[in-house]
Amino acid sequence: MLPSALNDLIECLGRLPGVGPRTAERYAYFLLKNDRVISKNLANALDKLHDSVKTCPKTFALISEENELSPLYDSPDRDKSTILVVEEPLDIYAIEHTKSYHGTYHVLGGAISPMDGITADQLHIKELIDRVEEDSVKEIIIATNPSVEGESTAVLLEKLLHEKYPELQITRLARGLPLGISLEYADQITLASALNNRTKI
Repeated sequence: MLPSALNDLIECLGRLPGVGPRTAERYAYFLLKNDRVISKNLANALDKLHDSVKTCPKTFALISEENELSPLYDSPDRDKSTILVVEEPLDIYAIEHTKSYHGTYHVLGGAISPMDGITADQLHIKELIDRVEEDSVKEIIIATNPSVEGESTAVLLEKLLHEKYPELQITRLARGLPLGISLEYADQITLASALNNRTKI
């Protein structure tokens, strides 16, 4: 019953992750009833997206088209002897917002997930292993997500890195209960991790 142009927009928006039919309708109607400049700016940003964003060949972080390497790798202020390994590019910005880390990054491009058909050879593991020698790396911090897939990926990384570089320091982000959470609301994986990684006080 809706005009076809509006219906097409709702359908496109509904394909975005986390956007259900009702939310897609609200977004579409918002764009329709508000100043067309908003729609034009959105269309322009989408049009430039794929041509203006590329992947760093060293870290696999997202970079602008004019950059050869990620500024988070290329900058003289970054410590190349430390690499923090994440699953996806946007994980980097969560770490950067803490302003507590000054090393470099390496994006795996996902986590091992047989159910989704993602195997180890589809991830950027070989490139990570090569970087250890290229950049004289002393420490690798594994920051995969606290999920079954993230844990499996972390275990494999530890094994492969230790096999080739026995002296390399391999650490992982601490796992446990976040501040302010009640025990009754913590999931089993988080609680188990908190117990296994308990510290002396």
